[in-house]
Amino acid sequence: MTAMTPTLAFWTDDEPLECVSFLPETPDVVTFTFQAPSGALFRFKPGQFITLELSVPGGPLHRTYTISSSPSRPTSLTITVKAQDGSIGTRWMLDNLRPGVRLRATGPGGTFSHVNYPSDKYLFISAGSGITPMMSMTTYMYDAGRDPDVVFINCARRPSEIIFRQRLEHMASRITGIELAWVVGQTDRYQPWTGYRGRFNQLLLGLAAPDYLEREVFCCGPESFMTSVREALAGLGFDMDRYHQESFHAPVGDTGAVPDDVTLDQEIKAQIAFTASGLTVECAETETLLAAARSAGIVIPSGCTFGVCGTCKIKKTAGQVHMVHNGGITDDDIADGYILACCSNPIGKVAVEV
Repeated sequence: MTAMTPTLAFWTDDEPLECVSFLPETPDVVTFTFQAPSGALFRFKPGQFITLELSVPGGPLHRTYTISSSPSRPTSLTITVKAQDGSIGTRWMLDNLRPGVRLRATGPGGTFSHVNYPSDKYLFISAGSGITPMMSMTTYMYDAGRDPDVVFINCARRPSEIIFRQRLEHMASRITGIELAWVVGQTDRYQPWTGYRGRFNQLLLGLAAPDYLEREVFCCGPESFMTSVREALAGLGFDMDRYHQESFHAPVGDTGAVPDDVTLDQEIKAQIAFTASGLTVECAETETLLAAARSAGIVIPSGCTFGVCGTCKIKKTAGQVHMVHNGGITDDDIADGYILACCSNPIGKVAVEV
């Protein structure tokens, strides 16, 4: 008899994720590991993100997190989160998310991945929890068994706050081609430090990666940090078509202004038919579909709320909307009739499958 080859099942967001472990990394930073209750494997591109639905007091909250594990290790999926001042969702996770808890999740999504931009040489620049997509991509390269060519620059306030430091140093010690450069603002007491000190700048870039002009650059971190990286590279004549960044914050200088070709009017009313809910609501053109849905008591999962994460993608079946997004939806999705509810304004009569 011919042996049957088992069919591999891959996780989809129809199934919840179950937390199976959590690991404190640095102060207020924890890595949570998830598995699919069915045993399904995970398939995604290194550097992509997922959106979790968190049951915080006051109702479900959707938050988007980069996957810190690699698809080369598909039996589990990890996210590494840092609780910022005033954070609600991440703080809830640190206090309440424990093994056995199941969460609804959507994704994966995003195009911030080195596999989308093939190159012989890469430069990863990150700060704080922005290291997570770089960890996923570096692990993916390490697991391939070939020697990559990656310069990995990470900036932190102090050495004790460098996330994944030991894991990255272990990988760098096992193969050639992973060069690490740690940059800290200050040292830890009674802990000698021989790495770089100060802020990211052009001089530091030249010291850590002398051949930066030959590399594909990926950057992730606070918006002000990424601005300084962009300005440093542009000032040195870097080809900015080879620069890629990931951000879940509103773009710097974004005023929310509508392009000149469309003028939305607060006084003009639009009509939205939420066909799956059986509701039709009236709102101003200046109100987004997401805001109109919330006012009507209709839940559309959302994350960033300004068109980056893609969590609020819905199918438009009729009518016209004005959508100004920041990369959270592909041209193919738009051609298939999908829109992002958080950054789409209805014009006239519109129908959506919600």
